[in-house]
Amino acid sequence: MPSVSIARRLQDPLAELVKIDPKAIGVGQYQHDASGVHPEAYPLVQKILDASGREMRQLVGDSAFLKTLDPRRFTDEKFGLPTVTDILAELEKPGRDPRPEFKTATFREGIETLKDLLPGMVLEGVVTNVTNFGAFVDIGVHQDGLVHISALADKFVKDPHSVVKAGQVVKVKVLEVDEKRRRVALTMRMGDEPGQAAARDEKRPASPRPAPRPQQQGKPQAKQPEGAMAAAFAKLKSR
Repeated sequence: MPSVSIARRLQDPLAELVKIDPKAIGVGQYQHDASGVHPEAYPLVQKILDASGREMRQLVGDSAFLKTLDPRRFTDEKFGLPTVTDILAELEKPGRDPRPEFKTATFREGIETLKDLLPGMVLEGVVTNVTNFGAFVDIGVHQDGLVHISALADKFVKDPHSVVKAGQVVKVKVLEVDEKRRRVALTMRMGDEPGQAAARDEKRPASPRPAPRPQQQGKPQAKQPEGAMAAAFAKLKSR
């Protein structure tokens, strides 16, 4: 009955949807051996063992011997050459994680808030965002610092994306800390000294003011009336 099924799903959704007891789910004979070979490919592994005359413990990890095997010897209608090649590579390095190494920044101990920051400190951080004017870096103080585009590298940088990317671990130096406005100025140029960011802002030339338009010679033009009512009065006045 639908009502009973709905009630059971409300009581224990997982037990209603999964009818098999998890402890009853079995794995392959060699699944517990730190290998990425799928159980469906175990017959192929057994075929390799029979051809080599070795046991599993003798075959796994023996890179020199596995490299002497020709993958084409073990191909059939079910397992093609790419599959056999991958399995031999897995047997060569069992338990190898195919993902690239994940590196994280090491935040300095004791640096947890803006009050702990001092100009001149060299810290490690993670780039959280890259914009047209620079990059924001997390240095472990719950407030990302800004590395201006002019402080990303010792050379001229036209596009910050060509130097840094989100998730990249970088080394930065603290230039300025403004606790009131919660702003932190950083640099990736280790030769920069604290206070240079403010000096750059002070030396930056102001935007030039537009030159005044030259006055036209001759009789000045009358100001055009605005609005329908003003236009009507101007028309009556001209009669």
